[in-house]
Formats: sequence, structure tokens, C-alpha cells
Amino acid sequence: MTRVFNFSAGPAALPESVLRQAAAEMLDWHGSGMSVMEMSHRGKEFIAIHAEAEALLRELLAIPANYKVLFMQGGAIGENAIVPMNMLRGKTSIDFIDTGEWSKKSIKEAKKYAKVRIAASAEATGYDRVPPRSDWTLDPDAAYVHVCSNETIGGVEYHFTPEVGGVPLVADMSSDILSRPVDVAQYDLIYGGAQKNIGPAGLTIVIVREDLIGQALPITPSAFDYKQVADNDSMYNTPPTYAIYIAGLVFNWIKAQGGLSAMAERNRAKAALLYDYLDQSKFFKSPVQRDCRSLMNVPFKLRDEALDAAFLEGAEARGMLQLKGHRSVGGMRASIYNAMPVEGVKALVAYMQEFEAANA
Repeated sequence: MTRVFNFSAGPAALPESVLRQAAAEMLDWHGSGMSVMEMSHRGKEFIAIHAEAEALLRELLAIPANYKVLFMQGGAIGENAIVPMNMLRGKTSIDFIDTGEWSKKSIKEAKKYAKVRIAASAEATGYDRVPPRSDWTLDPDAAYVHVCSNETIGGVEYHFTPEVGGVPLVADMSSDILSRPVDVAQYDLIYGGAQKNIGPAGLTIVIVREDLIGQALPITPSAFDYKQVADNDSMYNTPPTYAIYIAGLVFNWIKAQGGLSAMAERNRAKAALLYDYLDQSKFFKSPVQRDCRSLMNVPFKLRDEALDAAFLEGAEARGMLQLKGHRSVGGMRASIYNAMPVEGVKALVAYMQEFEAANA
């Protein structure tokens, strides 16, 4: 069997050892005679899987005891509605920092529930950066400030934790969660879809300060009321059981690699290989300002876009897949999440060098 280098932005590559363990346990989890897919979410077997997954996530991120960890469904797009339904708490407006396509999706959805203020935006510069904190105009009466810590499409990432005063800070961390240490206590709510660094699509992680829940809008569906979900240990409705199981395996894998500090060091090294080449190349270019470049999603463009199709065809022939950029921005994108080995990035850079030499 030949494994490709999968540069997909999500669903993304998973650690091979995790896939092998899941395959070995597919028909019989730990002598239970059942697949995890078949287990009752209220049975002792799955309760143990769920408890271990939450404990590992709390350990990896050093989540304070006064924060709830919720395993939900609906992805980050679902949370774009679920967050305001839960977090307005009698307020009427939300501040957003607009850094790209995913910020815009969050803004569009939030407008259904509240007045939205764009406290800062990078639109004028083509979403090539995070707006400097000094340019933000925040409303002290806002329900919360919303940021997207890593724009999967545009490849822009926060390399600082925003200071927003006494207003709650909410972050969509779908594509950089678990890629580096995060001081959870500096955020009031963190959410993200699992399909980048955590596991298969279908699971959504929510980490929320406990004292902020319990005031959901009356229209909030019970299954999306954070207080209801928290009070029922994420079991109010049937959770995405198999995705939680895989997430637990991934959490164990991260811990075995040395935890989030080791992940961060590895991810910085992988990104540096690719960015260093882009910066010296006269054939490829990075559209993102250097101090805001994502370590997870690296967009790049050929200076002659007529060669895009040939570049992608050659990459696929060499076992490197899903390098085409998002349709909204074009070009290329290499997503190099935790599970992407450094060998994959080295192979990509070697191919880019080869392609440049043949076509320059």
C-alpha cells in the first residue's frame, strides 16, 4: 500500500498510527465484541472513551477547571449561529475582526441574531494580514469580540492573543487548534471543527467559560444550548461517537509526540521549509505578510497562472494531492497540519524546485 502526501485543508490527513489502531479495533474494541460505531453512547464502554478523550484534551491544552468542554455537531459553520444564540446574554451587538473568508461567514451568520460591528478589517489589503491591534475600535458594550485565529483559505494566522479588555473573547480555532500551546484562560470561548488537527468531520469542539452559559436565546434548539449540553456531559443527544473515539486516539498521539510544545516546534520547522523557498523563488510567491503567515495553511501562487494545471498534474503524479487553492482565491494551498510529516513538505519543495527549473 502506498500512502500519498495529503495536503487537503480538511477533512485532512490523520496520523498513520491512529488509522492503524482504529483499523485493528474496528470489529472488537478492547474485548467488548463490538465496534465503537455500534456502541450505545450511554454504555459503559463509550462513557469510558468519552471521559478519556475529554481528560486528554484538558491535559494537552491545560484547560482550567472553570471551563466546560463540549463535544458537539454542526462544525464551525453551525457554531457561527450557535455562539451568538448562547453568548449574547442580553446584549445586542457583537464585534468582529475580519481577516478573510471564514470571518465573513461568521459575520454573515451572526447578523441574523445581533447587530454586527466590524471592529477591524484586512479587506483593503486583500486579506493578507491580521489588522494591527492598534487599529481595532472595540465597543466595550459588545456581547463579545470574535476572531478567527487561523484563516484556512487565506493562510493568515494570529501569532498573538488579542487583548480586548473586559469583553469576552471568542475564537474560531478550527484550523490551528492543537498545533501549538494556547493559554485558554485568555479566551472565553474557543470552538472548532475537528477535521483539521483532531479527527474526522462531524465532531465540533467547544471550550467555554462556565459562568457565561445558561442565558441562551429562547429560540435556541435544546441540542445547541451550551448549558443543556454541559449539564448532560455532551450526551443530551447522541454525540458523534466514532469521531470522539478517533479524537481520543489523536490526543494520545499528540501526547506521545511530546505534547503541544513539540507540535509547535515541528510545525514551525515544516512551515519554514516552505516559506523559505517561496521567499527566494522568482517563480512562486506567497500572498501573506510575513508576520501573519499561517503555520497550518500555506497559500502560494505561480507567477504564471497558465501553468497551474500542469503544476497540479505533476504533483499528483508524484503522490502529492489536494494542492489546489480554494476557488475563492485560486492558486495553490498546502495544508500542513500536525499529521503531515516533514518528509511531505520536503517532497513538495523538491518538486517546486524541479518545476521551477523546468519552466522558468
